[in-house]
Amino acid sequence: MKKILPLKHGLRGTLEIPGDKSVSHRSIMLSSLGTTPVEVTNFLAGADCLSTVACMKALGATIERAGDTVSVTGNGLRGLREPDNVLDAGNSGTTLRLLMGLLAPQKFLTTFTGDDSLRQRPMARVIKPLTEAGATIVGRNANRNLPITILPAASKLRGITYRMPVASAQVKSAILLAGLYADAPTTVIEPAPSRDHTEKMLAAFGARLERSGNAITIFPAEKLTAPEKISVPGDISSAAYWLVLATILDGSDVTIRNVGVNETRTGILDVLKSMGATIELLNERTSGGERAADLRVVSSNLRGVEFGGAIIPRLIDEIPALAVAAAFAEGTTIIRDVAELRVKETDRLAAIVDEFNKISPATFEATDDSLIIHGGREKFFAECKTRADHRMAMSLAIFGAAAQGVALDDDACVKISYPNFFDGLA
Repeated sequence: MKKILPLKHGLRGTLEIPGDKSVSHRSIMLSSLGTTPVEVTNFLAGADCLSTVACMKALGATIERAGDTVSVTGNGLRGLREPDNVLDAGNSGTTLRLLMGLLAPQKFLTTFTGDDSLRQRPMARVIKPLTEAGATIVGRNANRNLPITILPAASKLRGITYRMPVASAQVKSAILLAGLYADAPTTVIEPAPSRDHTEKMLAAFGARLERSGNAITIFPAEKLTAPEKISVPGDISSAAYWLVLATILDGSDVTIRNVGVNETRTGILDVLKSMGATIELLNERTSGGERAADLRVVSSNLRGVEFGGAIIPRLIDEIPALAVAAAFAEGTTIIRDVAELRVKETDRLAAIVDEFNKISPATFEATDDSLIIHGGREKFFAECKTRADHRMAMSLAIFGAAAQGVALDDDACVKISYPNFFDGLA
């Protein structure tokens, strides 16, 4: 049991956060498709990204890691080899879904598994477009769940145009990666823009992409040209906990250094500002196509807001942290169009209602796809379950720290994305 005591003062000074999880995953994958060494700095050495490292090694890449610096040398776009064993994606949906796209065109067999949580997460949304392109993929539960096997491709995949029913960066990325190997251009049409780290990094590796509105087209490639170095910005999803905690704790004035502020990821900044938060972007810069900045946040009085629709893909992982902010706001906050939360590491909508209400009773309620938070209600010490979900664990921790404390049944799950989170909180 991990006990978090209430903080009696605001956050002050500066904070460093881990490297961006999304960029770290993609840095390793795409560097493994080049032929020259790539140095990846500020790599997130969390469990999810280490699952990607292990899988790419099994596929033939040479990877050496020293702390948060990783050296990667691949064998070329067509140099992946058949793994000797089943590939284990652990808890990482990004590892699994992106590699399904990368391996669907290969002329060898691959079988994937994962942990208990990942084996329950839906994979048909990736399998469907890859199958339309000509891949042969079989899995448990009528091709919906792990374990999943990709059979050797008998011929090149077809270039397809796929209209996505739901915005998902992971599904989009899988289709684009498969499109590198197709016989014609591949186009993905999104209902709303999702995070675009894959497109930015593919372009940095020399792939040809074109965007028209919400349509992204990738052209088949003969090779990728790897940069010598990739500097991973800090993860705004990890910054989210400190942004919220500093906003709701009186007397806070904190600067979070080197945060990735890719426009497809900054929905949390937009929402917090609309609630009344004071956040400044300082020292803005660009590295490897990704924008970064230092974020200064001071304590503020928040008000309830309503949001949904196109902004949701830009902040889907930050909803639990935003729910904490809303609990301290004046009035009611309504977050619409978040059914995707029900198929994350856990059913996050149900988890927020069940666990957050232990700290602040009758504050949180959910419908099938919405979350309603009634701000300003009394808060208590509580014992809560993280449900082995890293984002729930960290959100509960900051909730307790800003309220009357909390005891968590499992704190190890934060290793997925933020291994030293509790050291920072302490």
